[in-house]
Amino acid sequence: EVQLVESGGGLVQAGGSLKLSCTTSGFTFDIGWFREAPGKEREGVSCISESYSSTYYADSVKGRFTISSDDAKNTVYLQMDSLKPEDTAVYYCAAYTVCPPGSWYGWDYIGKGTPVTVSS
Repeated sequence: EVQLVESGGGLVQAGGSLKLSCTTSGFTFDIGWFREAPGKEREGVSCISESYSSTYYADSVKGRFTISSDDAKNTVYLQMDSLKPEDTAVYYCAAYTVCPPGSWYGWDYIGKGTPVTVSS
């Protein structure tokens, strides 16, 4: 059974950091993170190819977020630094066939999400 499980969300003050984890059941897909906030459209945040040869970052997070992967742990991480209140959202990791995907709605598998709240 294919599974993705996110963790690491929480409440942090503006300027702080969080590290999200996405642990997979060992399949080989490109992994992406997107976020959803009330009243806002889904935003693709970052992704990493299965071969780790390419990464993608949305302009809104470039220079602040870093995506990485640990093969031995079947885990993809999203290090989020210099967090802003506008980063508040539920963050989902999902499996895609290509990074970046043509549509962030076109996932093959998806986790249940982890909430991130950044206070001002």
